[in-house]
Amino acid sequence: MACATATVSFPFRLPPRAPYTRVSHSSSVDVPLLNKFSSLKLSSSSCISGSTLPHRLCTVNPTRIQHLTIVSAKGYKMKTHKASAKRFRVTGRGKIVRRRAGKQHLLAKKNTKRKLRLSKMHPVSRADYDNVIGALPYLKVNRNVT
Repeated sequence: MACATATVSFPFRLPPRAPYTRVSHSSSVDVPLLNKFSSLKLSSSSCISGSTLPHRLCTVNPTRIQHLTIVSAKGYKMKTHKASAKRFRVTGRGKIVRRRAGKQHLLAKKNTKRKLRLSKMHPVSRADYDNVIGALPYLKVNRNVT
């Protein structure tokens, strides 16, 4: 099973103690903290109490830089071959079984005994087990069953 591990480290800035900066003109309005990663988009600056907004509402202290480390160690999921999943199943003892070929069409010319024989499930050959298990990785198969 393949396993990928990635470590990403990047600096980020913590906001100052006060999360809001107060801008007041005739009435007070709370404006959220802005830094270089976010911006305030208004249709016009006169929307807030008729005043213009300053370009920098607050400054972030550059001495408070911390490093955030993200560690990812997760393996890949194997995919089930869906066409094979519809054709094979496992018995209670862990054998892989399949249907016999020849019972889809042209049944009028086949006698009843032959159609009955083709209707029954048939165990998969041992030579094909690796191919079936490769297509169906999550199948609960008993490999020791003969």
